[in-house]
Amino acid sequence: MLADSHVHLDDSAFDADRSQVLQRARDAGVAQLVIPAVDAASWTRIRDLCTAHPHMLFPAYGLHPLFLQQHAPGDVDALSSWCAANAAVAVGEIGLDFHADGLDPALQRDYFTRQLALARELGLPVIVHARQALEEVILTLRRHPGVHGVVHSFSGSEEQARRLWQLGFLIGIGGPVTYERAQRLRRIVTDMPIEHLLLESDAPDQPDASHRGQRNEPARVVEVLRCVAGLRGEAEQDVAAATAANTRRLFRLPCPERD
Repeated sequence: MLADSHVHLDDSAFDADRSQVLQRARDAGVAQLVIPAVDAASWTRIRDLCTAHPHMLFPAYGLHPLFLQQHAPGDVDALSSWCAANAAVAVGEIGLDFHADGLDPALQRDYFTRQLALARELGLPVIVHARQALEEVILTLRRHPGVHGVVHSFSGSEEQARRLWQLGFLIGIGGPVTYERAQRLRRIVTDMPIEHLLLESDAPDQPDASHRGQRNEPARVVEVLRCVAGLRGEAEQDVAAATAANTRRLFRLPCPERD
């Protein structure tokens, strides 16, 4: 059984066929999916979706840097109450994004650090977004000892990966690793300790190379698995079991139910 450690299943891209998407995931052996939020408006959608599929879908709640203009000053306080009342498995998706235009870096930092402090207070892992901001993200995490989690869609260097592992963080790997041009990422995945590896789709974004330009979906984590197993020279079953166990351990998920 596989786990998709990061999928935005509440996204409107799935409104027309969400049930079929979930069935394809089940058929592919993807038994558990973690659904991170992007803004306060998404929390209710995610809660309701996960409540409808309690043994398969697990919610994370947070304030994503790309949606900075949609956040309000009181949202972090509201997030604290929401996570406490709604069985969150993580605080996320949070982080820094210095790639997109028009996002105030100082305001991003404020939301990020406050949410890291909240995660430590609640004893929850974090799901971190870091685009053209990984070095600052790592330095910020070092200033918040005791916080653990995953940097999803990792795109940094071997040294940055090692520094994250030393902090107790895992790295999420998805569709980008299937592209042959991603040589640095492939080297990291080939040699890294498997206990720090999570598989993810990040659907509806970041499809694998064989579905370039298409809407992504969680069933295609299988394509990521095949690539990762091939790079490492390991059996797909072993990589699937190890990464699913990592996902359960990080987010404290129950063992998946079998049909």
